[in-house]
This record gives sequence, structure tokens and C-alpha cells, in this order.
Amino acid sequence: MASVLSPTELKQARYPAAARNLIVLGTASALLIASLLCGLALGSIRIPVSEVWNALWHRSDTEAWQIVWNLRLPRALTGMMVGCCLGLSGALLQGVFRNPLSDPGIIGVSSGGGVAAVVIMILFPAQIALLPAAAFVGALAASIVIYLLAWKGGASPIRLILAGVAVNSLLGAGMSALMILNSEKVQSVLPWMSGSLNGRSWPHADTLLPYALAGLIAALVLIKPANLLALGDDAAKLLGVRVEMYRLIIIGVAAFLAGAAISQAGMVGFVGLVVPHIVRLIVGADYRILMPVSAIGGAALVVFADTMARTLFDPIEFPVGILLALLGAPFFLYLLRKGVKR
Repeated sequence: MASVLSPTELKQARYPAAARNLIVLGTASALLIASLLCGLALGSIRIPVSEVWNALWHRSDTEAWQIVWNLRLPRALTGMMVGCCLGLSGALLQGVFRNPLSDPGIIGVSSGGGVAAVVIMILFPAQIALLPAAAFVGALAASIVIYLLAWKGGASPIRLILAGVAVNSLLGAGMSALMILNSEKVQSVLPWMSGSLNGRSWPHADTLLPYALAGLIAALVLIKPANLLALGDDAAKLLGVRVEMYRLIIIGVAAFLAGAAISQAGMVGFVGLVVPHIVRLIVGADYRILMPVSAIGGAALVVFADTMARTLFDPIEFPVGILLALLGAPFFLYLLRKGVKR
């Protein structure tokens, strides 16, 4: 006699992907909350999680409250927004280039923002308030240059990547030359070049918040065209998508997100490579789930890595960008060695 499935079992049988995606989204959110609690509890002075939780909801004059609210919470929130922006930027670029090895730091987008930020910090330190806008303009300008260099009756993903690698190398040389010519000011720039959240406070979080929100909203709006572009140019055109226009818009949004992130945390790399790639292996290439999980996963990774960077080497503040590079570079080489699926 055939068994009769319950309504819940019928729903799970019909929508196994939806159930899986919900589990992945919940797991990523739990990891983010855990990383935030670790970031608030761990440090040179360790605070029990119960005291951290109490400090978050009840104002007091205790040492725990002062440490949580004035030191660790703004730093953790800044790291969370940085990771969110980099995760989204990497997911968008990997889709538009149809290459899982694409990353804002590898193809020149981050370097464009980096050059603009270094110019502000070294040559115009009085205009430091313009750093986020300058980083975005630099990242966008680099993206436009890459797009123009790759254009030949259209901008194919392969030409975009090759042009991006070349521009990245050129901009890296430009940053080095700028620092050598202004060697007396290099000390103030080196922590930023390494990628660091050291000293980040409420003004940094408040500055980054509107950029992160704007980039997040724009990325979510682009979910449908990103899904269609991932099918390939010919298929997207048959479905009525203006391929070149949307490709340029997506690259612009990715540049905006990367510029916002590096303006506050410096040259943090590999988040946009590692997180979207792992998420794609778990949930597939559907941007309706890939985008939010990449954002949450990127936020959790940066907060957790920053916590490890400042606790494992205490009392030294190890730059989070260096730790992420130590983790991300072997992963990148592993992908190259094993081969990746588009």
C-alpha cells in the first residue's frame, strides 16, 4: 500500500531547493551572529557572552559596557559592512564575467579605488572626509578603463578579465611609485594598504552605512539581469536583455561596493573571491539566494578574521587584510589546481 505524504512532506518534495536555501540562509545568519558575539567578547580583555548580551541591551557605566559600545561594536559593524560589500561585489563580478576566479582585488577594481584613496591620504590629507567618494570614483574609473580596453564590438568576459589583470598591475605600480615619491608620509598609509580595521569607531561605521545600504539595494535590484547574463550573452539577448548596458551597470555597482569597502578598511582582498565561490558550490548560481548568502557570508568572514587577527597575536594588532590573504591565496591556488566550473 502506497504511503500518503503529509502536506509538509509534499511541500518539501516539490521545493527541495527552497528548503535547502532556507537552511543555508539560516546557517549563514547564525554564523554572522556568532562571529559578532566573538568579536565583542574576545580581545585583550575577555568579556563573558552573557555580559556582552547584557551590555548590548542595557546601558551602564561598567567596563564591559564601555568596551563593547565604544571600542568593539563599531569596529565589528564596520567589518560586517566591509565584508558584505566585498561579498556582493565579488558575486556580481563573477556573474558578469562568468568566471568564479573574478574578484575586485584581482581584476583591478580595488586598485582603482586604492590609488584614489592613497592620493587623498598622501596629497590631500585635509580632504580625508572625501575618502569614500574618492575610492568609489577611482574604482569606477578603473572599471570604465577596463571596459573600454576590452571593447571590440562588445566586451567579452575573457577580454574583461585580461584587461583587468593588466590594469591592476599598472595601478599597483602607480601606488608604489606614489608612496616612494612621498616616503615621509608612507607610515600613515601602510596600515591601510595592508587592510586593517584597527581604530575603527562610530564615525567610520556611520560614514560607511549609507554607501553599504545603497550598494546593497542596487545589488538586489540587479538580481534578475545578473541571472540572465549568467546564461551567456546569446541566451540573454534572446530573452530581451540589453547585455552591454546591464554588464556596465553591474560592473559599476560592483565598483561602488568595492570602493565603499576599501575606503574604510583598506586593501582587504580575497573576500570577494572566496565567499561567492563557496556559496555557489552550496546553493548554485541562482542570484536570488547567491546574493544574500554572499553578503552575509562576507560579513561573517571579515568580522571573524578581524577577531582572530587581533586576538591570536595579542598584543600586536595584526592587519585583517594580511590574515585574509594568508587564507585566501592558498584557496585561490587550490581552485587553479583543481579547476573551476563556470
